Parts: sequence; C-alpha cells; structure tokens
Amino acid sequence: MPDRRDFIKKGLLAAIATGWVAKFSSARQLVQPVVHYAPEAELPIVLSTWSHGLAANDAAWEKLKSEASVLDAVEAGVRVAEADPNEMSVGYGGLPDANGDVTLDACIMGPDGNAGSVSYLQHIMHPISVARKVMEKTPHVMLSGEGALQFALDQGFEKENLLTPQAKAAWDDWKASGAIYAPKANWENHDTIGLIALDSESNIAGACTTSGMAFKHPGRVGDSPIIGAGLYVDNKVGAATATGEGEAIMKTLGSFLIVELMRNGLTPEQACKTAIERLVDSAYMHDNLQIGYIALSKNGAYGAYSLKPGFQYACHTKEGNELVDAPYLMEW
Repeated sequence: MPDRRDFIKKGLLAAIATGWVAKFSSARQLVQPVVHYAPEAELPIVLSTWSHGLAANDAAWEKLKSEASVLDAVEAGVRVAEADPNEMSVGYGGLPDANGDVTLDACIMGPDGNAGSVSYLQHIMHPISVARKVMEKTPHVMLSGEGALQFALDQGFEKENLLTPQAKAAWDDWKASGAIYAPKANWENHDTIGLIALDSESNIAGACTTSGMAFKHPGRVGDSPIIGAGLYVDNKVGAATATGEGEAIMKTLGSFLIVELMRNGLTPEQACKTAIERLVDSAYMHDNLQIGYIALSKNGAYGAYSLKPGFQYACHTKEGNELVDAPYLMEW
C-alpha cells in the first residue's frame, strides 16, 4: 500500500501539474486574435506593392471573380510582373548579379498556413509557381540554387534565358564603370512585388517575388523567399508583405512582426508603422535605406507604411484599382 510520503508526493505533483496546465491555458488565451477590424469591409480585396501591382491586382481580381482559390489569385497576380521584361526588378528582365546572372527569389503562403519558397533560382521565368510546387509536392519549405532548378525541371518547367538586352546593357554599363562589387542598395533597383489578397469568404493568401538587388554579390538572397520576413499569412488574423532592402527586413522579421501586432489589436497601418519604428530602433541604417510594408486584416482593414517617402501600393476593391502613396516615418 502507498504510504503517507507517496501520497503527499503524488498530491504535490498533481497540484504542480494542475497549476501548470492552468497557467499554460491562460498563456494560450493571450495569443488569441484581438484585431480591431474596419466595420463592414467589402470583400474581396487585393493589395500589392508598387505601380506594377496595378496589373498584378487586375489578374488576381479576375481569378477571384471566377471563384478560383485565393491562392490561385495571388500566384496569377505576381506572374504578371514576373513575365514582364520591362520590370527590371522581378523575373524575366530582372537586373543580374555581379556575374551577369539573373537569380530569382520567391515565396507563397496559403490560408492553411502552408508555404513554399525558392531562392537563388536561375533560368525559370515563374519562380512563384515553382515555390507553390515546393509547397504542394514536397515536405520542404525552401529549395535553393541548383536544387531548386533541378526540382523545377523535374516538375515540367522550361529552362529559359532571363537576361534581356536591356538588362544586359545595364550590367555592361555597371561593369564598365569599374565597380568590382558595389551594388546600389536602394529601393529603385529592387522593388519586389508582394501581393496579399482576401477572398469573399475571408480567406487570405500571399505571394512575393523578386530578382533582388541589382549587381548583387553572387549568392546573395534577400527577404523575399523567407517566410516571416518578406511575407507572412495567418488566416485567423491577416497578412503582410515587404519591399525594400531585404537585409534590414530579415533582421527584424518585419512581416511576421506586423501580423503579430495586428493579432494584439493594432490596425494594419499602425502595425506597419510600428514595424518601421522597430527597424529604426534596432537595425543598421544608411542613407539610401528604404523599406515599405503593406498589411491586410482578416475582414478587410488594410494599410501601409514606409521608412521614407516614395513607396506606393496598389489597392483593388469593388470600387476599382488605384495606386496609393504610403505614409512614411522620415524624409530622405
């Protein structure tokens, strides 16, 4: 028979366990979404970064109108920018690295929390579609470099030359300038497209794709393929995506931070502004640094904020598709 000592020991253990469970349950309650949404927001909504987001929004909107999934919509949207040779920061026509190679980064994330990405991918026009295949066909989140290329070829993607005459001419001019490695670290040559969308059933997805910083050091990867940095989606709360200098965005995991701030009650614009302020407080700053964020909450509130003036985002609602100047923290 158990003696008194065993009885007391078991009682203490039970009390500790009970207290721990209660404490754990209380802690879990603290992370439930308490987002303050805009009342009676009309859905669907599509947001994307920069002026090339207008055409991307149109493509995503058409998918949503046809009752395609919100994941189909965000993929279709950014594919427009990836295939446009005049967009020299995304996909085909993107400015190359210091070796003259066009290297691409992309990620996609759906309402179920699943995600896929590719980094340092060459010769494939639509890295966002490869990222989706990574998400759906493998147990992984990210594939990189030669492995990503081989996977893409195995999935039926075709190898293509992505270096357009215009991009090659820009690279030739850069080489002729005598620069061995001096990438231009400002928003003008790496304005990623990030696109987030909310369908009529309040499901959220996002996509982000870029050719990265112009004339970057070979092997450089920015924030765009990194879940939590360039893009983050939580279907209970909302989504955020980033543009600008990826190194700074990675150091603060800006997109994840914004969604967590919305979870705790901030509006999308407030969350974006707070993420910018956090960056200023904690990351290395230089004169040419620019960062922009856009965010979308679960039932339709949206907003944006940038470090400095110049960042624009495209917003497509039932009222139309327009380009909006984002508020900013400081002057150039």
